[in-house]
Amino acid sequence: MGEWWRFLLHALILTVSLCTVHGANVTYDRTSLVINGHHKILFSGSIHYPRSTPQMWPDLISKAKEGGLDVIQTYVFWNLHEPQQGQYEFNGRFDLVGFIKEIQAQGLYVTLRIGPYIESECTYGGLPLWLHDVPGIVFRTDNDQFKFHMQRFTTKIVNMMKSANLFASQGGPIILSQIENEYGSIQSKFRANGLPYIHWAAQMAVGLQTGVPWMMCKQDDAPDPVINACNGMQCGRNFKGPNSPNKPSLWTENWTSFLQAFGGAPYMRSASDIAYNVALFIAKKGSYVNYYMYHGGTNFDRLASAFIITAYYDEAPLDEYGLVRQPKWGHLKELHASIKSCSQPLLDGTQTTFSLGSEQQAYVFRSSTECAAFLENSGPRDVTIQFQNISYELPGKSISILPGCKNVVFNTGKVSIQNNVRAMKPRLQFNSAENWKVYTEAIPNFAHTSKRADTLLDQISTAKDTSDYMWYTFRFNNKSPNAKSVLSIYSQGDVLHSFINGVLTGSAHGSRNNTQVTMKKNVNLINGMNNISILSATVGLPNSGAFLESRVAGLRKVEVQGRDFSSYSWGYQVGLLGEKLQIFTVSGSSKVQWKSFQSSTKPLTWYQTTFHAPAGNDPVVVNLGSMGKGLAWVNGQGIGRYWVSFHKPDGTPSQQWYHIPRSFLKSTGNLLVILEEETGNPLGITLDTVYIKN
Repeated sequence: MGEWWRFLLHALILTVSLCTVHGANVTYDRTSLVINGHHKILFSGSIHYPRSTPQMWPDLISKAKEGGLDVIQTYVFWNLHEPQQGQYEFNGRFDLVGFIKEIQAQGLYVTLRIGPYIESECTYGGLPLWLHDVPGIVFRTDNDQFKFHMQRFTTKIVNMMKSANLFASQGGPIILSQIENEYGSIQSKFRANGLPYIHWAAQMAVGLQTGVPWMMCKQDDAPDPVINACNGMQCGRNFKGPNSPNKPSLWTENWTSFLQAFGGAPYMRSASDIAYNVALFIAKKGSYVNYYMYHGGTNFDRLASAFIITAYYDEAPLDEYGLVRQPKWGHLKELHASIKSCSQPLLDGTQTTFSLGSEQQAYVFRSSTECAAFLENSGPRDVTIQFQNISYELPGKSISILPGCKNVVFNTGKVSIQNNVRAMKPRLQFNSAENWKVYTEAIPNFAHTSKRADTLLDQISTAKDTSDYMWYTFRFNNKSPNAKSVLSIYSQGDVLHSFINGVLTGSAHGSRNNTQVTMKKNVNLINGMNNISILSATVGLPNSGAFLESRVAGLRKVEVQGRDFSSYSWGYQVGLLGEKLQIFTVSGSSKVQWKSFQSSTKPLTWYQTTFHAPAGNDPVVVNLGSMGKGLAWVNGQGIGRYWVSFHKPDGTPSQQWYHIPRSFLKSTGNLLVILEEETGNPLGITLDTVYIKN
């Protein structure tokens, strides 16, 4: 086909698509999204269905609605829905349709961020690991293999939504969808292949004929009719704006906190700062603000990406357990109400702006019948300004909202909501040794392995995300009379434990900012054959950046007394035996011989006990403050990675309490299984409930 015909076909598809978008129940113009003929100012909040449970969804959505939200936004998690190519999972926490129907039942709209690359501090950016093994694939660029699978999954999700009548064009709640995710941050890495990919992605998505608009975030050149949207904490100040005069100004991610890694402290963003930036965005003609996250939830099992803690955005307006965080939740609720009281002039009026001082500004909206004003003080100090011959006090870094352009109904810097304090109440102590059973993981040596290679294998390609763990083993005959030697290991991450002849000789780990691990230890060798066994552990896979498919993990170089064993005969074992036998389940537990608990603890030990569920409805957590690093399960369901021994700069754990949703529990006989990599003490574990102090 000639280039002229390609151009005509492309133009025809976009023209038809544009007509389709504007002929549906949801359209847009420069002012806002238009729903059933009405312009809307919309407040949205991100709640991710797999990071909570179906039993939690109604309460989370209800609290979001009570907080003044109009929309719930969620990503779609490709890796959870298609863990093996062609094998799909949409049940339980993965019931996307059920989640959206619950939102619809409570009268809210939905923004569906299909991606299907999502980042989201989700392992591998939400892409299924099997994509890595597709021959010739390069992720997120003008690559036929990636585009084929991306289109196939996107189409499947869109068709699922259509089958359930969930798009607004069908009377459903979905008013907006997203394709790709923050591609503008890496587009230049793909050089000439970046722009064609973005045009293809837009054309592919719009061609699915959902009847509602599509958007791209952090994509300044999003092709028409796809809307470009902003992500960040200060979109009122930093957003370049819509790239076309007929597109509205949308804020896809207003970060209410920020990601937290093991070894790092939580980011404490104030309610007043969030409110100030929302008000400024609206004052500058923004019409859609989404809080990321409104409820973060829990990175169950091994969902989290590299070094990300199990609790996700716990500092959001609704905390990890779904409890209200004050003053954040209440202050934003008041903000939403005050802005909604100005909706008519904001949407229909004419905006004028003028200076009230060196760091003060007025944004005034006037329609034929109403007026609204936003008075901003961007400076750090409190000031008194004159507006329409009336004096107004403006606290530092704040915006006052005046429906009617006269009386202040809300100031972003004046937080009237009192802080609430969350506390943990111990309900059960696991301090009795007789209630614990233990199983110590065997340390494999070269002779025990069946997978062999004459080189150091990449852990991601070999383990295929079936486990965090992979054993690297080799053996060599030491003829030196000096038993003292130096073992040097260099790894691409994230954690390693070295054993010589079955005895632990050292451990080391990286961090989120530097996943590489270097370990150099003096070790004792026997005179004769020595077995070296090195356990490499990932703490989630990387989730961002260009060429994700080329990332590697695991050992890259091993030396003993200066001799390089990197190109040598190695034996491999993916995962631990306890994982393979699923001894964290009731049925799998019987497959190994559990022993009585002894006072001394060893690395790579499994611990098992049972407990009754605490009475009441308060959220349940297990306090693992006495442990080191590992994984935990309750009744066979993974409640996440723990890493208590990796401390924040203040010397305390990044996360000590781990959420056990009530729906995971039975009234009695609950099975708690813990895999401890280090030498934590299970006798210090407690089962707690979470409550808000009065």
